[in-house]
Amino acid sequence: MSLVKNNFILVILFLFLYNCSFDNKTGLWKNEKSIIENQNIKIIFKDEEKLIKEINSDLKIKITSKSLNKSFANNLNNNNGRLNYNGNLKSLSKYKFSDIKNFDKAESEIIVHNESVIFFDNKGNLLKFNDKSKLDWKKNFYTKSEKKLGPILSMSLRDDILIVADNLAKYYAIDVISGNLIWERRNSSPINSQIKILNDKFYIVDYQNILRCFDINSGDELWNIQTENSFIKSKKKLSIALSNDKIFFNNYIGDITSVDINTGEILWQTPTQKSSVYEDSFLLETSDIVLNNGQIFLSNNRNEFFSISQENGFVNWKTSINSSIRPTIIDNLIFTVTSDGFLVMLELSTGKVIRSTYIFDLVKKKKLKNLKPTGFIVGVNDIYLSTNKGYLIKINTMSGKSNSVIKIAGGKILRPYVSVNNLYILKSNSIIKFN
Repeated sequence: MSLVKNNFILVILFLFLYNCSFDNKTGLWKNEKSIIENQNIKIIFKDEEKLIKEINSDLKIKITSKSLNKSFANNLNNNNGRLNYNGNLKSLSKYKFSDIKNFDKAESEIIVHNESVIFFDNKGNLLKFNDKSKLDWKKNFYTKSEKKLGPILSMSLRDDILIVADNLAKYYAIDVISGNLIWERRNSSPINSQIKILNDKFYIVDYQNILRCFDINSGDELWNIQTENSFIKSKKKLSIALSNDKIFFNNYIGDITSVDINTGEILWQTPTQKSSVYEDSFLLETSDIVLNNGQIFLSNNRNEFFSISQENGFVNWKTSINSSIRPTIIDNLIFTVTSDGFLVMLELSTGKVIRSTYIFDLVKKKKLKNLKPTGFIVGVNDIYLSTNKGYLIKINTMSGKSNSVIKIAGGKILRPYVSVNNLYILKSNSIIKFN
């Protein structure tokens, strides 16, 4: 009898809750919005429309602007445009070094000085190779304990001065001809950003979301700007760009900040993420910021591609594209590649998608799992895309279709680098030079 009674009570309770769940007036069962507001539940990744299909895939697009011999070294606006490279990807030489164990976290660029190549290895050794792949010099400025940590370096070059900053909070300058140390300093926190040099000053952003300005000749700090800090840091390298006496940079919580380059004063700051997801910033991966014609362009892994005014920080437009790699701007077109393998061309002024084509089609299906782009450049007739699984994919610019895939490495390779009509591909233990 007691069992029947208990079952009867359970049925009545179920019916009561069932009816309440469809009755907003009772106040006993609230809608999703009310739950989020009252219980402070956060939606970290909001469901948004993803660009996961081909659009105008048969459309032919011809680029008419001239190709440029634009330098990769210390590129102030982060836009390389259409590069004067049209090689056949025939390997010319290889520069070998000890395997970088933390290479999955690296976003470093090589330095090409005249015909020499400069990079680092797993122990923080700086290496300068000549045009015949022979070592000109090898320098190390780390202690035994620091070497064991496998420092990841960022580098930038002005004339014969190489500025180096690392994830161990050290930054220093060396003479690129001799490899000798000019000066060395310590920062209060590790550095994980691009380095930009203008005249006699250079700029970095550290793990505390502080933009710092230094004198290039002495290493002395001239000024700094603190932006909102976050407890957990994204592994993605932060980006800096310069234009018209202004410096623009992003931080780990997605803010874009404009600073007067002469005074170090903040001009404006624009958040790209809601405050409710700030503490989850370790999930945010943002592309490099790119400057063009008074606008700032960037995208992220939360299906957001922005155009922001350089003048006042207002958002010109925003479209749903999922990408955390650097876009390229040529004339009135924006080129980007989504995380799931679509080459997308956008209209510069509106963000409207002009064409989208799938470019992972030549990769074997069993290799597609977790395949991600790591960067690309646009050449004379083709686009060259690197991936986290060692594939270099060559894509015809006019058609947007892949025409070849080359396996470079078993793991990650970084964004292609072009200098003097040669293309360089960086992997964990070597740099490969192609004609």
